[in-house]
Amino acid sequence: MKKILLLTTGGTIASVQGEDGLAPEAAPTAFDRIIREYSHYYEIQSRNILNLDSSNIQSEEWRLIAQSVYEALPDYDGIVITHGTDTMAYTASMLTFMLENLQKPVVFTGSQLPISSPLSDAPGNLATAFAAVDAGLYGVSVAFNHKIIRGCRAVKVRAMGFDAFASVNSPYRGEILASGLEVYDHSAPPEGQTQLNSRLCNDVFLLKLIPGTNPQIFDALAQMPYRGIILEAFGAGGLHFIRRDLSEKIHALVEKGVAVVVCSQCLYDTSDFSIYEVGRKILEAGVIPAGDMTTEAAVTKLMWALGQTKRLDGVREIFERNIAGEIHLA
Repeated sequence: MKKILLLTTGGTIASVQGEDGLAPEAAPTAFDRIIREYSHYYEIQSRNILNLDSSNIQSEEWRLIAQSVYEALPDYDGIVITHGTDTMAYTASMLTFMLENLQKPVVFTGSQLPISSPLSDAPGNLATAFAAVDAGLYGVSVAFNHKIIRGCRAVKVRAMGFDAFASVNSPYRGEILASGLEVYDHSAPPEGQTQLNSRLCNDVFLLKLIPGTNPQIFDALAQMPYRGIILEAFGAGGLHFIRRDLSEKIHALVEKGVAVVVCSQCLYDTSDFSIYEVGRKILEAGVIPAGDMTTEAAVTKLMWALGQTKRLDGVREIFERNIAGEIHLA
């Protein structure tokens, strides 16, 4: 019987209706019922470490969650973390980088309806998360709507539907079918000792380009204490340089020592800035391509990379490395 630690952090799954709308409750009694029901299959212990709407979960909470996981790893076969859905993909991506050489399952889950609701998707999502631990799917994952997604490949794509998360540019790690859990990821765990590396930099900004973006926005960003900027460019990799030349301003940021990472606004496929003239101009400006990474993974990887090094070439080296399946390298 697998020994599982359930860490709760708040979110919709733990919410109750109040005067000002849904808000998380520290320890809903429905969690106890679920634990009792699954005690025939797993040895589950529960611990509440946060009680927040996930919109309020930031770098301080990422460190707390990562520390809590790291300290508990020796005593459990795996850890399930309940978390609000809105920023779950960011937290799962960040823990992918913070917990290096992770050899046990750490599975995030939550729900679109509170666990106390008779229509809630919470029981099924928790069951999927427990099954992922039971199957030994090492590393960070997101379990939702009977699917198991690599943590650094999960993106929330629906605000209301139960199929809230997509696995972007990466196959599912597993799936619950009528025959049980079908595991698709049979890769071996990484070698080496699991280490906690929670150093990160908060001074990162995300900018989605639109046709006609005013280049002066980069002057404003240069006056702020940002050390890293992620740009969501068009298609395979493009941004305008006629009339409003963005490449010159971006080059100035890079010269100032700001790490500029560029990804695509398209959810699927990889960006390739070498294909078009508009993309090559941005490469010449010294940006770092994000390949087929999700925006969530690019943001958290840049925060984490800037926590490891202050050198732009050091950040580039980290981005050119596939740490835990967040990027496909040619």
